[in-house]
Amino acid sequence: MGRAFEIRRGAKEKRWDKMSKLFPKLATAITMAAKEGGDDPESNAKLRGAIATAKAENMPKDNISKAIERATAKDTASFTEVNYEGKGPHGVLLWVECATDNNTRTFSKIRTIFNKSGGSLLNSGGLEFMFTRKAVVAFKKTEGLDVDEVELALIDHGLEELDAEGDEVVAYGEFTSFGSLSKACYDLELEVTTARLERIANNSAEFSEAQVEEIVEMIDKLEDDPDVQSVFTNIA
Repeated sequence: MGRAFEIRRGAKEKRWDKMSKLFPKLATAITMAAKEGGDDPESNAKLRGAIATAKAENMPKDNISKAIERATAKDTASFTEVNYEGKGPHGVLLWVECATDNNTRTFSKIRTIFNKSGGSLLNSGGLEFMFTRKAVVAFKKTEGLDVDEVELALIDHGLEELDAEGDEVVAYGEFTSFGSLSKACYDLELEVTTARLERIANNSAEFSEAQVEEIVEMIDKLEDDPDVQSVFTNIA
C-alpha cells in the first residue's frame, strides 16, 4: 500500500493547498459526523476522526466548534453521503465519495468530469467487490516511538496492518473496528493526524508516470469540487 498511499497523500497536499477549499470540506465532514452520532467526540468515533483530521490541517478551533454546533441548527442544510463509481483515463478505477444537499447537481458535475476526462460512470455497485472498506488511522512517527510496541497494543483492537514508511505510521483494520482502533490510538496518546474509513483497492494496477499524471489531473478536478470528500483509486 506504500506507493498508493504516498500518491494519495501527495496529491491531497497539492490539491488542498488553498484553505478556502479545504476548510468547508472538513467542516461538512464534522457536521455530518455530529449529526449522525452525536456531538461528543468521546462516544462518536467518526466525529473524533473528523476533528483529528481538521486539527492536522490547522483548522481553527472556532471553526471546528461552529461545525459541531451546526449539526443541531434548524437552518443547516441536510447533507447526505453519495458514492459514484467509474473508470477514468487508461482504465483506472475510481471511487468518489461526496457529501451533498442536491443529488441532481452533484451527479451532473461528477458525470461531466468523468466524460471530459475520457472516463465513464458505472452503475452503483459496479466496483463494490473491487474495493474494500477499511478503518485507517495515521499518526506521527515521533521521536522515541516504539512501532513494534504500538503494533502489539493495537492488534487486540482490530489492527490488520501497520505501515511505518515515511514520517507517519498508518494503521489499517476492518471498517467495523474503526471505533475501537481509533480510540486505542488516542488512549496510547499517539499524535493522530487522520482517522477515517477509506476504500482500498483489492487489486492494484500499474501505470506509467505519464498515465499517473493524467489520472491525477482528473482527480484534481474531482476534488476541487466542493461536494467531493474523497477519491480512491486502484493505482499500485
